[in-house]
Formats: sequence, structure tokens, C-alpha cells
Amino acid sequence: MMKTLQNLFVSQLQDAYSAETQLVDALPKMAKAATEEDLRAGFETHLQETKQHVQRLQKACQLVNCPTGGETCEAMQGLITEGEEAINLSAEPMVKDAALIGAAQKVEHYEIALYGCLCSWADELGLSDVRDLLHQTLDEEKATDAKLTELAERRVNASARQ
Repeated sequence: MMKTLQNLFVSQLQDAYSAETQLVDALPKMAKAATEEDLRAGFETHLQETKQHVQRLQKACQLVNCPTGGETCEAMQGLITEGEEAINLSAEPMVKDAALIGAAQKVEHYEIALYGCLCSWADELGLSDVRDLLHQTLDEEKATDAKLTELAERRVNASARQ
């Protein structure tokens, strides 16, 4: 039973760690499946950022004296399964890329919600150093989502419509 906001915060911090480590394994597969060069490069760039997210979460866990381990983030597991469906989709290349962008944006939106909550709770708990680490990641997740939207609207969706 969760008794305090601190307990909830630690649990969700561990959940974020599980989510990011799962994503480290999934992003190379998405990059390999992408045909649009900017999309492939975006997945590869986000893989490097995600590795930094894992490091930040390790540091955040150290700062609040909790282990990184915990249960598997089932939400991310489900989102990765959807990403695998996009990877395995039998479709024209740009249609597949549109599906990959959609799957990636679902991941980003989940992470934005998760990091937004964690930042808010860190503020409430007076953990400004932890909040700063988490906010760096939140900003990167928002930027990735914006890049995916821009790529979809600029090139992929129109090509997939043909």
C-alpha cells in the first residue's frame, strides 16, 4: 500500500527506469525498420538521448536512496509491442514510416506524462536537484515529439497518402 507521495515518487521513478531501459532495446529495431532517412536518424539520435535518460534516472535514484530495479513498466511494454506491430507491418515504405512515427509518438506522450508527474512530485517533495535531472529529460521528450510531428507533417504523411 502506498502511504506517502515519497513512496509513489520512488515507485514511478523505478517505473521510468524500466521504461527507458526497455526503450534502449526497442529503438534500434525502429531505426532499422524506418525507410525515411530523417526518421532513421531521429530514432538513432533518440537512442543516444535515451541512454542519457537512463543515466539521469540512475543518478536520481541515488539521490533519493532507492534502487533502480522494480517491476517492469507494463505501459512501456505495451507501447513497444505496438511499435513491433508497426515494424512488422506489411505496407508501402512511407505507410510503414507513418505507423512507426505514430508508435513513437505514443511512447513520447507516455513519457511526457510520466516525467511531468515526476517533476511535479519532486517539487512537492523538495527534491530540486532530482527535479532538475528529470526536467532535462522531460524537455528532450517534448522536443522529440515535436520533431516527429514535424517530420510526419512535412514529408511522411503526404507521401503515405499517395
